[in-house]
Parts: sequence; structure tokens; C-alpha cells
Amino acid sequence: MAVNRQSVEQIVEAIGGKDNIVAASHCVTRLRFALKDESKVDKEKLESIDLVKGSFSANGQFQVVIGQGVVDKVYHELTEITGIGRATKQDVKDAAEKKLNPLQRAIKTLADIFIPILPAIVTAGLLMGIHNLLAGPGIFYEDQALIDVHTQWADLADIINLIANTAFVFLPALIGWSAVKKFGGSPLLGVVLGLMLVHPALLNAWAYAEAVQEGTVPTWNLFGLEVSKIGYQGQVLPVLFAAYVLAKVEQFLDRRVPDAFKLLVVAPVTLLLTGFLAFTLIGPVTFAAGNAITSAFVTLFEHFALLGGLIYGGLYAVLVVTGMHHTFLAVDLQLIGTIGGTFLWPILALSNISQGSAALAMMFASRDKKIKGLSLTSSVSAYLGITEPAMFGVNLRFKYPFICALIGSATAAAFITLNQVRAASIGVGGLPGFLSIFPQQWGAFFIGMAIALIVPFALTLGYAKLRGGQV
Repeated sequence: MAVNRQSVEQIVEAIGGKDNIVAASHCVTRLRFALKDESKVDKEKLESIDLVKGSFSANGQFQVVIGQGVVDKVYHELTEITGIGRATKQDVKDAAEKKLNPLQRAIKTLADIFIPILPAIVTAGLLMGIHNLLAGPGIFYEDQALIDVHTQWADLADIINLIANTAFVFLPALIGWSAVKKFGGSPLLGVVLGLMLVHPALLNAWAYAEAVQEGTVPTWNLFGLEVSKIGYQGQVLPVLFAAYVLAKVEQFLDRRVPDAFKLLVVAPVTLLLTGFLAFTLIGPVTFAAGNAITSAFVTLFEHFALLGGLIYGGLYAVLVVTGMHHTFLAVDLQLIGTIGGTFLWPILALSNISQGSAALAMMFASRDKKIKGLSLTSSVSAYLGITEPAMFGVNLRFKYPFICALIGSATAAAFITLNQVRAASIGVGGLPGFLSIFPQQWGAFFIGMAIALIVPFALTLGYAKLRGGQV
């Protein structure tokens, strides 16, 4: 698709001119700006430009939704028009981070740690979905799994399960790599730290509760100090805090040890000191904190399922707008590692569907050809798990579709939480999300999907007709 240079010039003018741009980059669908003053942006003028499908501000960045396959061409024209140098996404993040408050910085830090490992987690979730199809009883045969009837598929299912489980079994290594990199340390040491926390010589974290009851928890005796010899499989907080300590210890030593001795001193001392602190202090404290967080969520959703579903389902899309949804990825992973499944992620999948349904309704409600086209394409994208075009390009622009989507999401979430629907893993949100749900709970989840498809669509279309359909 050819890009009209005049349209790109209009984008520059609408965001306050080239003098208002500190740095600019792009991702798969969006232009990302660090701006001097976001109040200079004329959003109405910006979103009237044909190339623009929506815009929003998050984490100190102003982002303009363009679309896949076109955004790189727009960015090329943008750099020529403004004369600004090409910047990486990290450059824009660094420039934008200076404007964030402490809470926003904490949320951004979590996002920067978990987003790079998300492809591995989502891939694992999809593969676990395939394993569920093969090994789940009652899907193809009554009370039996496909591999029980066709035993020649059993080993293939076992291999798929091994591949899928790897990312979760060695989750601390993935988090260690990403977290240490974010905190300014050597990523390789982060991998070693994560693997150290799940070493086979340690008591598996999933066997810890039983070992406590039996009084068989192994210990180290460090000069009179007894330290539990347990691993941290499926845990998030221990490796996060240990990664921060590792990065700071490494930086401290790197500044003070002469170059001739760095190889012999920096990495060994960093790992030894961090490892000692991880097993004696960081691990036990954060392990208890992580279990307390898990228990709080489990208690809420077990005893107040309706309320929990309504709140999380109704507010999840709002969390996406603010960027705070990344915080709950850590909770999802903690739940999967601790109780073997998460009741939060299925709500995410239904929230995506709800946003898509509200956007699809706008295709029928609007008389504007651009809005019709954008509503259709963005709804398809949302149904497949990418909600940004639908949310920022359509639903938030007209406000009431977004509210209708929240109502639909809350209603669907309340239903599935009352029916105790859980996901075995994180996967692709939207319609493919059922692959991550435990097969025995598919029936309830499909009903929740139907609610998320119908309610936002009917509410949005109905409200549009009540106000005369002038969109």
C-alpha cells in the first residue's frame, strides 16, 4: 500500500509539529512517540486522517495506531519529514520513562520484564491446548481420551506435553534472563540464577506442602543456620527480587574490580552472594508473600466468585488502557505455578471478545465508510486476541461501545467464575482462547464466549439506534 506523504505531514502537524517530538519509533501496528507536551496533540484532527486508526497515551508514550504492513512506510516518511533520527523502541521508552511517576515506573518495569518472555509462554499455552485435545477425557469419546482409544498417539501427546511444559518448568530462568537484563546486569547470569532456583537437587516446590506435613523438608546446616533446601518452580517473586539483587551486586563489583581480575571475580562472587541471599532470605520471604497473594485471589474467587468476576471482567479493558494489565501476568503465572491453573486469564480472553463484538456492532451502526471498514477489521483482530485497533480506534473514540463491551465482559466473566472455569496456561486471547482452558470446563467457557459475543453487540447496536444511528 502506497503512503501519501501529505497524510504523514498531517500526522506530524496534529501531534504538535516536529518540535514537539523527542523521539519516535514504531512496532508492528503503531507509531510510538515520546512528546515534549501531549497537550499540544489535536486528537480530533489526528483521528480524522485516513491513515490513522486510533491513538492513545500509555506509559508516557503517545501511540498512533496505523496498521500492520503500513506503519513502517509511514515511519520512513515521518523520519524524512521531521529530520529526527531513527530510534529504537527502547530509546522511546527511555525518553518517555522520565515523565512517569513511581507507580507508573513500577508497572512499566513489570511490563518490560514479562513482555519479552510472553511469546514463549503463549507458545507453551497453545501447545498445551493441543495436548489437552489429545489427552482430555470426554472430548471425542465418552469418559475416555483420544490417546486411550488410539494408543499410537500417546507418545506424540507426551512429547507435545514435554515441549509445552518446558517454559513453565524453567519459568524462573526465563524471568531471570529478562529481569536481570532490565535491571542492567548480564542476562546470562540471570539465566543461571533462574536455573539455580529450580535445580533438581532441591525439593520441588510442588512437593513442599506434602513434605511440610510429613516433616521431611530437607535442609542445609550453614554453621548452625538451618536453611530449607527447596526449589521455586512456578514462582515469580523469588527470581524477580533475586534478579534485582544480582544486577546491583554485579554493577557494584564491575565498577570496582580491575579489568584484569573481572573474569575471576565479578561473575563468581555475584552468583555466590546472590545465591546465598536467594536461599536464605529472598526466597523464603517472597515465597511466603507469593503464596499469600495467591491465597487472597483464590479466596476471593472461591467465596465471592460473582463479585470477583464482575470486578475483574468489568475493569480488565480499563487496566489495558492504563497499562496496568501487565501486572496481572505475574499473578497468572503465580497461580499456574501454585494451584495448577488460573481463573484470571479466561476473563482476559472474554474481554477481548467483548471489545471485538462492540466494534463489530459499530460497523452496522455507522454510516461512515471509514468507520465501517475499521470496525470490521479491528473486530476480527480483537476476536484473534489483538484488541488495540478495536479499543483505541473505535470503542474509546465513541465511548458507549467501550462501556457496552465492559458490561458484556463483566457479565461473561461472572458466569465463568461462578462455574470455576480455569486455564491450564496463558495462550492466545479471544476466540482461540478455549485451547488453554481445561477441556472439562469448555462447556461453561463456550457459554461465556456466547455472552461476550452477544451482549456487547446487542447493547452497542441498540444504543446506537436509540440515539439515531448518526455515527
